[in-house]
Amino acid sequence: MMRLPKFEYRAARTVAEALEWMGEFSSAADKDPQAHAMLMAGGTDVLPNMKHRVFTPQVVVGLRGVAALRGIAYDPEHGLRLGAGVRLSELAASPIIRARYPALARAAEVISTPQLRQMGTLGGNLCLDTRCNYYNQSEFWRKARDYCLKRGSEICRVAPNGTGCYAVSSCDTAPVLIALGATARIASRAGDRILPIADLYHDDGIHPVRLHDGDVLTDLYVPSPPGDWRSTYEKYRVRGAFDFPIASVAAVARFDGAQCADVRLVLQGVATRPLPLPEVEALLRGQPWTPDLLDAAAELGYKAAHPMDNTAGTIALRRRIVRAYIRRALDALIAPSVIH
Repeated sequence: MMRLPKFEYRAARTVAEALEWMGEFSSAADKDPQAHAMLMAGGTDVLPNMKHRVFTPQVVVGLRGVAALRGIAYDPEHGLRLGAGVRLSELAASPIIRARYPALARAAEVISTPQLRQMGTLGGNLCLDTRCNYYNQSEFWRKARDYCLKRGSEICRVAPNGTGCYAVSSCDTAPVLIALGATARIASRAGDRILPIADLYHDDGIHPVRLHDGDVLTDLYVPSPPGDWRSTYEKYRVRGAFDFPIASVAAVARFDGAQCADVRLVLQGVATRPLPLPEVEALLRGQPWTPDLLDAAAELGYKAAHPMDNTAGTIALRRRIVRAYIRRALDALIAPSVIH
């Protein structure tokens, strides 16, 4: 049995209290392995990683009791407001989200298992640590094989001649929110700031989320979809439950009759961050979607994906999944059942 390391747990009652406690430590919210303090919402990612000694914080600041981080509200003019502490099970079951943002509901309902969705939160999923076969192992395993770049070594075990860490972004909600044009509110002791979800991530497997020391993700805002907007999320995983995506695609499109007025596609599970596909979008935008065009779009997405050999499935398999699942997502967007 793997046991948690010793740590102090502080249950915050307000965002301000969490910020004050986090301010006592020099490094925390970016999930640096050497951090002295960490934020935790549902704990479905933080606690297992602590058992593996991936994280060994001295203090864990709990956000579960912060009422201001909960709630789902929709306004036809301004769109959707989601508290970062909304549970994934609430997100998947919400009638508003299922009706207006079906891809987001779908992404939430295919995360892990019912028990973990009942604990895990939207903010926690967005801040999910990147994953790698060399990194997400026990301390005993890592020590026997030698550490990787993300755990203090000078080289990446996946790509020894590479220039950085290639651990994979695996949070299911991020690609959907990026495709929907969502923004996030970040609280800090210096004040709040709002940034697009797309800007929350960068190409760094060690520190994939752009949160400064002591920042707290508090709210997500999703615009109200005007006109004939449709959305879907297609995810491939080894097992029908529990597993992280080997490859997935979020797709959102708006149609003017038979012609595509706008479209956004974002891949997940194939890079250190969610991967938009602007070239594929440019090919599809302004065109009626014929079978040949959709095949060409899927092929272009296949060429854009360059996964590393650091998760389940071979590189060739994951790239073939990208091609097949882009086509599946595009087919779903032109099916009447996805119209909302």
